[in-house]
Amino acid sequence: MNSKWICLIVITFLWVGGMPPSANAKGVGLPSMFSAYDGKLFTGIQDPEFINYDIALRNYLSKRIQKRFGISLDSKIYPGFDLLEIESLFKCKKSGEPFDLFLKMFPKSQ
Repeated sequence: MNSKWICLIVITFLWVGGMPPSANAKGVGLPSMFSAYDGKLFTGIQDPEFINYDIALRNYLSKRIQKRFGISLDSKIYPGFDLLEIESLFKCKKSGEPFDLFLKMFPKSQ
């Protein structure tokens, strides 16, 4: 009788412990504007779908950087992937370092 309960408890712990953790721990995901691009492959940077994706990414990231760091970046000047890098560098910067030091590393494009 005792071995049945012990076995049941062990199986329960293994089952609960084997569940994969939530991929979105904070409950914050990408906005729905990006769900239209899930799983898409682009033929190149001239692909109209990629251009639309890059514009959506630029607008979203420039607003997020403005909200989090108080730095206003023009979404037309920096490419979307550069804005991702800029945001990650801003997260790692020391409190005394100026933001301009990091922005000099990224060439502006029109």
